Amino acid sequence: MSLGEGMRMFETEKTKLQRRAFLKASAHGFGAAALGSLLAGEALGADSILDKPHHQPKAKRVIYLFQSGGPSQLDLFDPKPGLEKLAGKQLPDSIRGSQRITTMTSGQKTLPVLPSQYGFRPHGESGLSLSDQLPRLAGVADELCLVRSMHTEAINHDPAITFFQTGSQLAGRPSIGSWLAYGLGALNRDLPAYVVLTSRGGASDAQPLYSRLWDSGFLPSEHSGVKFRNTGDPVYYLSNPPGIDGPLRRDMLDDIVGLNRRRQGVVGDPEIEARIAQYELAFRMQSSVPELSDVSGEPDKVLDLYGPNVRKPGSFARNCLLARRLAERDVRFIQLFHMGWDHHFKLEQDLPRQCSDTDQATAGLITDLKQRGLLEDTLIVWGGEFGRTVYAQAPEKQRGRDHHPRCFTTMLAGAGVKKGHVHGSTDDFSYNVAEDPVHVHDLNATILHLLGIDHERLLFKYQGRQYRLTDVHGEVVRGILS
Repeated sequence: MSLGEGMRMFETEKTKLQRRAFLKASAHGFGAAALGSLLAGEALGADSILDKPHHQPKAKRVIYLFQSGGPSQLDLFDPKPGLEKLAGKQLPDSIRGSQRITTMTSGQKTLPVLPSQYGFRPHGESGLSLSDQLPRLAGVADELCLVRSMHTEAINHDPAITFFQTGSQLAGRPSIGSWLAYGLGALNRDLPAYVVLTSRGGASDAQPLYSRLWDSGFLPSEHSGVKFRNTGDPVYYLSNPPGIDGPLRRDMLDDIVGLNRRRQGVVGDPEIEARIAQYELAFRMQSSVPELSDVSGEPDKVLDLYGPNVRKPGSFARNCLLARRLAERDVRFIQLFHMGWDHHFKLEQDLPRQCSDTDQATAGLITDLKQRGLLEDTLIVWGGEFGRTVYAQAPEKQRGRDHHPRCFTTMLAGAGVKKGHVHGSTDDFSYNVAEDPVHVHDLNATILHLLGIDHERLLFKYQGRQYRLTDVHGEVVRGILS
């Protein structure tokens, strides 16, 4: 083969690669251009696909306090005083019907009713009823919106959590935070649009969390959530190694960017652009993140709002404080995962521990945001992947409650939702939704709506079809909107 023939073959292969990458990118590249021409206006943020919201947003950012494991609605948010007279009796077949239960209780001879041992009282001017296990949230009851009629399709933890985060029980779809980062972009160029913090409660058992829960799936990888660590540097390799200073790091990064640009010129892969953006953000984070994570300047009166655990790195309380600091810096989507709500056994021991971890910190976050004027444009979401059963699991042992997807409670506060409000209701056993059912897709559609997004119009073409967070379902829950 001559040199000329070799060069022509190289150019042919180069053209094929560029054409392939062009076609791969066109689904969202042309879509972005077309949408931009239709929605002319001020850009929302860095790297956003939308030029302006589909409608006027009520919320600018979201703090999502995900309670992994499934908190018991019966013991926290959904009082059923009439169950006291049915304690220990078999759950009526007419209530359960043919609904599926897990293998953890399907082998039990009986399904005895287990009333909550905790009292409920009305609080605030709204008279919102909350468990005695939530005394601090009771103090901000008039800020809360309880959706007591949530229901989901998954009965086991991993598919249920994945469903909440991505709109699908199967792994691989983009998370809700990634969809928002893709659609709205970053407000602060020195911090990610989507930040994740994790903590574990003092309960006996905790379901594991996987990084795919905050992954971007088939969206460009730059929209994945960035997880802050609980020890050491908040982000891996944030500090320069010995012998490397800022100017040298900048020079190294410029060289890497140059190599990536050359590679981009050959293959035209849009993922290379995402990699370049991630390198640049990482460099800026070397300055912004240490300042963000340093809470030493917070006054005692603020720290006291969150409770004594706020001084413990990695605790839910510390992460709530960091969430407020991230909100101040206009991070678009802040997600806290708190593990330890899977109370199959030792309910009477472990539920109070979890409430001790979360009650004051959640109330403190709401109060802190309100005092700073941030609650007006910040949406807070608090809830788990499903609820717990009215019947006891292992009643002869240290009793607990099994998974229950048929009805449970999600709590909201802040931008765009009614205050001191209860939406929906359940039957006398907190087993089935009685009024105003709210599906997971409905909740996600409502979160997007409050941020100015029509959930049916935030799309991404992948493998020949258009995808969205809510799949082909979802209705905005108008009844909770202020």
